[in-house]
Amino acid sequence: MHLDLSELSQLAPIFRELFKGFHISRRDTELYTQLSNCQDQYRGLFKALGFELVCDTRGFYYFVPEQAAAQVNKTAQRLSLFTFILVEHLADQGRDPLAVLDGGSLGREELPALLEKYRDLFVQAEVQTQEELEEKVMRRLTQLGFASEQNGVYRFLPPMHRFLDVCLAVQQDRDLAASVHSHLPLPTPNLVEPDSEEDGTEDPLDLSPFSEDETQEEALARAIAAEKQEIDA
Repeated sequence: MHLDLSELSQLAPIFRELFKGFHISRRDTELYTQLSNCQDQYRGLFKALGFELVCDTRGFYYFVPEQAAAQVNKTAQRLSLFTFILVEHLADQGRDPLAVLDGGSLGREELPALLEKYRDLFVQAEVQTQEELEEKVMRRLTQLGFASEQNGVYRFLPPMHRFLDVCLAVQQDRDLAASVHSHLPLPTPNLVEPDSEEDGTEDPLDLSPFSEDETQEEALARAIAAEKQEIDA
């Protein structure tokens, strides 16, 4: 395919944002518009560079390395676990989780109660204080384009559907386990070393599958289910 780089006027900022794991959505008007208008060109170019550009029909772009390591890294696990916790917490309060996580918001003042209620799970994710929750979870959500923050209010953006998909897969695994009255043989998460999480050289949301037959979301869902199964045991 012939590429006219003069048409890809936003190539540098698009690549920079995608490479660091950021999810480009409609709020990033200029970058999103060009990706939409030149999607095939960008996909072909990034494929030649060893990256897969993913366009989610719910309105966001991200990419993953084709040769990513077969592991669920700590950032991805931590953010997925937080989403899973938040879904359960909102449901317990009688609030619609989808309404909150699909364009809704969460106030900073709600974080202490959330941390206390699910402390055992957060400890497994190496989050023990509100400061760590804000630094390791909320700040990463905003850095990677899953949420925005203004005046202590976190508003969730369309890319959160990646983690909602994981939550759905976890629930399906739990429902299946209950239906057969036995525990599923879920694998133990394989976490990366802490110093590889922030160096910017690997996909911070490497959701590589555990096997060729699993999707990225299924692999991460199984890791999170295993984590919660261990806590509940």
